Amino acid sequence: MATDEELLARSETDASAFEPLVERHSRALHGYFMRRAPGAADDLLAEAWMRAYAARGTYDAARGLVRAWLFGVARNVLSAHWRGQEWPTAAATLVGEASSDPWHAVDRRLDAAAVAPLMRRTLAELPAVERELLLLIAWEQLSPTEAAAVVGVPAGTARSRLHRARTRLRAALGPSAPLSLTGDLA
Repeated sequence: MATDEELLARSETDASAFEPLVERHSRALHGYFMRRAPGAADDLLAEAWMRAYAARGTYDAARGLVRAWLFGVARNVLSAHWRGQEWPTAAATLVGEASSDPWHAVDRRLDAAAVAPLMRRTLAELPAVERELLLLIAWEQLSPTEAAAVVGVPAGTARSRLHRARTRLRAALGPSAPLSLTGDLA
């Protein structure tokens, strides 16, 4: 099976080589858009794939993996969509976990609902790069290095900004915050 990097390089001369990239990464990119702009997620995903295909020749392996490059394209598409708008309230959906015990899930939703307004406000107050790093890691499960490539900062800078964002979030949520919320961000 070809790597993402091999497929992207091959897609320069063989457009069909781009298709497996779409199959591999559409679900993750769609989730990225659903958590940030649910009403426009499908359109944003289509736009991201069109832009990625058009810009496939600009990918630089020295700057990170294809996956991180694709999230960078998605971030640019989302930024263009949000231009002139206030940061969305999708942060209320930060937590959510499948469980076989429905009461455990209810408890988690109640805990999350109790702190959601504070979490949304705290996330909105974070500098944009810190917020985006935190969400790329928490929601998209990117590594700090991959998230750094997406936002265009060195990995060490990303780690220090991520630490600051987590510290601010924990301080705002305080000791009464459910452990699962602050633990998931650690």
